[in-house]
Amino acid sequence: MSARAPASDDVHVEVVHDHHEAGHGSRRGYITGFVLSVILTAIPFWLVMAEVFTDTRVTSLVIMAFAVVQIVVHMIYFLHMNAHSEGGWTMMALIFTVVLVVIALAGSLWVMYHLNTNMMPMSPGDMRNMP
Repeated sequence: MSARAPASDDVHVEVVHDHHEAGHGSRRGYITGFVLSVILTAIPFWLVMAEVFTDTRVTSLVIMAFAVVQIVVHMIYFLHMNAHSEGGWTMMALIFTVVLVVIALAGSLWVMYHLNTNMMPMSPGDMRNMP
């Protein structure tokens, strides 16, 4: 059995790049993202400074809603994330990260709430006798 090494003429390598790279943003896209970011920052600032809502919980919820919208604006206009970039893997990574963060935050809040509820209450007299 003799093994013959292929001559350099016999080897053909065809490289096919089938990557759909996300395109870089245009100047118009960056300006649109910047203007939206400024607006989404100025409105919550105005809501707090002008005391538009009397209930602080309503103000907090509105500010959090503006924050979520601003996160989406940053992801679309500055990070160029969409369902088509890198074959959808960036969106899958984002969804996975959001799920993990929600689980961690919900679990932490649940544990802290139940620790607060189930801790043994102490009277002021008991507190004075503590070392």
